[in-house]
Amino acid sequence: MIQAAQVASKFTLFTHHAKTFPNLVTALRNSMLRTGVFKNEKTAEEQVVQVLNFDIHLQKDFRGKRYVERITECIPIENKNEYTFDHRNEKTLEGKFDKFFDNATHYFTKTTDKELYTYRNILEYVDGEYVITNPITEENLKGMRSNMDDADLEAFDKFVAKHWKKASKKLETVEVSASAEETPKRKRKPKNI
Repeated sequence: MIQAAQVASKFTLFTHHAKTFPNLVTALRNSMLRTGVFKNEKTAEEQVVQVLNFDIHLQKDFRGKRYVERITECIPIENKNEYTFDHRNEKTLEGKFDKFFDNATHYFTKTTDKELYTYRNILEYVDGEYVITNPITEENLKGMRSNMDDADLEAFDKFVAKHWKKASKKLETVEVSASAEETPKRKRKPKNI
């Protein structure tokens, strides 16, 4: 699935039973390691993160009714060169050593604790309503727009302007269909990021 999603299609749909987004990434990474294609956990995880754009998490209530609990966006973290060459401007050996150790610390942190992705919920089901929690990244919006005809693009841009452009300022409620209203109300507040 990961290999097909990288090269074979514009999008890939699949199901999984992970309870959280990090669990999904870990499970897919471990599956890739078990196939023997990858030996390095970070490399396998990087391949998974490049494929996962959105996770639409379904929940089943005690009555057996399924509903979308949240939509989560995966945001790969770009590996930036943040090293400095300030040691050249230092006049003392101590200053040069300080700059060297700053770079060395940064290098070892990137090597040992390298974060490959972050994630955020863009929509959550809270107390019987769908709540916009965070905007979609510009990169994913651009990719979505490039696959729409003019009519769909216009409607999509209006939807984004109405909901996600305001999401950073305040939370908004989205209309819920009749079938979703029958699901139980969750008793938690939306996260502010």
